Amino acid sequence: MRYNLILNILGMISKYIGLMFIIPVLCALCIKEQGEIYPFLYTGLGAILLGYLFSINKAQQKEIDNIKKSESLTIVFFAWVLFSLICTIPYLFHGFNFTNALFEATSGTTTTGGTILRDFSLYPRTLFFFRSLTQWFGGMGIVVLFIAVLPKISVAGRQMFYAEVPAPTEDKATPRIRFTASWLWGLYLAFTLIETAILKYLGLGFYDAGITSLSTISTGGFSPLPNSIIDFHSAKISFCILFFMFISGINYILIYRSLKSKRLTPFFKSEEFKAYFSIAFVLSLILGLSLIFNSGYNLKTAFLNSSFEIVATMTSTGFAIDNYINWDAASKVILFVAFFIGGCATSSSGGIKIVRWVFVGKYLKRELNKIIHPQGVYPIKLEGSAINNDVISQMIAFIVFYLVIFALGAFIIVLLENNTTLALSASASAIGNIGPGFSSIGPLDNFAHLHVVSKWVLILLMLIGRLEIIPFLAILNKDLWKN
Repeated sequence: MRYNLILNILGMISKYIGLMFIIPVLCALCIKEQGEIYPFLYTGLGAILLGYLFSINKAQQKEIDNIKKSESLTIVFFAWVLFSLICTIPYLFHGFNFTNALFEATSGTTTTGGTILRDFSLYPRTLFFFRSLTQWFGGMGIVVLFIAVLPKISVAGRQMFYAEVPAPTEDKATPRIRFTASWLWGLYLAFTLIETAILKYLGLGFYDAGITSLSTISTGGFSPLPNSIIDFHSAKISFCILFFMFISGINYILIYRSLKSKRLTPFFKSEEFKAYFSIAFVLSLILGLSLIFNSGYNLKTAFLNSSFEIVATMTSTGFAIDNYINWDAASKVILFVAFFIGGCATSSSGGIKIVRWVFVGKYLKRELNKIIHPQGVYPIKLEGSAINNDVISQMIAFIVFYLVIFALGAFIIVLLENNTTLALSASASAIGNIGPGFSSIGPLDNFAHLHVVSKWVLILLMLIGRLEIIPFLAILNKDLWKN
């Protein structure tokens, strides 16, 4: 492990995080909250200074180009920790204690969307813009962004890219990883601007439209309004947000290929997309019927609410069109199932991811076939390509670790909060980067009342979920730290 190299790259990242704070400063000036520029100005300058301190002992370009996988995993993990810690500072200027500030910042950077805010009227509009901005930068991945803009790490970027955006196969849009990162962020920005324009056309002010778009495309879920999407009181706006949440849960490389070919063929050929669409459709249908027969909803409201909440949960956006705490027990169970599904690989969504569930289905089918025909050979294919035994082992390990970490988190929280429903939903929501849960942390509630240890457990789960476990598990291995 070359610590100087790691500090150098973290220093580069810290400088660019510092530059990010120019955006909330400009927002404060535009909406005439000049007094709000100082928390962001000081934080940005501090991040830039920290970046220079990390880079005092310069690493050679040859060292950067020959980065090891273990070093990439370490950089990615600590880049996210650094990003969350830096984004904590502005909240401290607004009276948050450190735990609450770190919780809110981590919930933003990891695109979780759970909040500790009780009274939204106590805080300036610039702070709400900043919350959603942290989600937007975290959605596609800060390391992916820096690969796109930093020529120095273009070669090393391959290892870092797949450390932050893990997938069963090393799928990329273009032959060069830097161009792939640029294309991903280009599409991400384009969708954000398009949604903002549509929401503005549908009647939202530019401020609300912009913040909602930042949170939608990042699948983050922070809202400038205390009751989330419910406060917009518009079916058209809800449909627009539903559409862009669904788009944001699709594999961006698949979208790129479809745009490049000017055809929808890549979608029809993709096993992952077909599974994503089918699962969302079936769960929405089942939930809609449950709301009609068990909670007395009319047809239109039931299917709008069920589709919205299923897609919001599967994509880990966490927006609310209805207070599902008041739903019947069967409807809540159906929604809870969606906590564990996730969106597609190389999207901004969290969770286990559809591609892994496709793999699980094929793996179980193979094992059943082997019981009947033990001498048979049944290769597992994803998107038409056979996956090797190493990848099979990694995906099984990922799902096992995911469920074990979820269970451990829920176990600790239930001991502290004495509420099983809260503990299970909080742990599933945090590791899946979803946001709200059930019981007293529902879509119209907050996490402020939780025990301080519960909040720290959830902070760790949010980071683990955003990093898809692997970098976290890697840093726990003592062999990683050997020179």
